[in-house]
Amino acid sequence: MNTTRRQFSLLAAGASFALVAPARATPDSMKASIQAFTGGKPVKEGRVKFDISLLVENGNSVPLSVLVDSPMTKDNHVTRIGIFNEKNPLPDVAIFNLTPRSGRAQIATRMRLNDTQFITAIAEMSDGTYFSAKSEVIVTMPACVEE
Repeated sequence: MNTTRRQFSLLAAGASFALVAPARATPDSMKASIQAFTGGKPVKEGRVKFDISLLVENGNSVPLSVLVDSPMTKDNHVTRIGIFNEKNPLPDVAIFNLTPRSGRAQIATRMRLNDTQFITAIAEMSDGTYFSAKSEVIVTMPACVEE
């Protein structure tokens, strides 16, 4: 890590502090976030349609949407949709809470992407089961770069 002029001046003046690197998610931290989201329950592939571009020129604003195959009735509906990534500063991007009154099990948002990575969408159903979809997104100009 490079020392800035301000940090060098503080060190020369006798100040003590720790140089800390910015937080960065990893595939392992993404798995841990998913485990926390699901409570360790198994996640099955299917029922989740994840719509995100496979090639992104600029990672500053990447649109995505998630649609879950669900009747959204009182007895059978999606309760949460989580979005997770493996290389941004934090592994859990967003968690959306839904009810049968949501009408459709669908969300849309934008996110920043730091690098080429896998993005995972997980839906929690009202019966406690989990379904997922994932996509690798290639980013040519990353966001979240701190210089």
